Amino acid sequence: MRQAPIEELPRYAGSHLGVSRWLTIDQARIDLFAQATGDFQYIHVDPVRAAQGPFGCTIAHGFLSLSLIPLLMEDLLVLPEGLQMVINYGLDSVRFIQPIKVDSQVRLSVMLDDVREKKPGQWLLKAIVTLEIDGEEKPALIAEPLSLCFI
Repeated sequence: MRQAPIEELPRYAGSHLGVSRWLTIDQARIDLFAQATGDFQYIHVDPVRAAQGPFGCTIAHGFLSLSLIPLLMEDLLVLPEGLQMVINYGLDSVRFIQPIKVDSQVRLSVMLDDVREKKPGQWLLKAIVTLEIDGEEKPALIAEPLSLCFI
């Protein structure tokens, strides 16, 4: 986690913060997500049937790809010094561009779009993130996650 003094935090608005490490989306991760959410649609969990489908293999759930944002953004986002906690505050938008095929690698590119004090001791950070798929021209998703920081 990177931290900056509160008075310097707004200076990061509009800055590209970097890209995360690559993460492999294997069938075990997809299956665990299916168990956690109850979404057992064949395109996610049945490799034999999915091979005959439009993608030629199983694909990650859209919400699985979305759920990776906090993990992959963790080392990139600049947070205020003296941070007590940070919570997911929501998303301003999400667009699923293309599915992630099983065994693909993904990484997150992060731009800090806005930093503002919501009220004393609370700072709202808005990022624009792109979940890239290794070897693919189009990303898996583009989203605008919001993080609420308590100091």
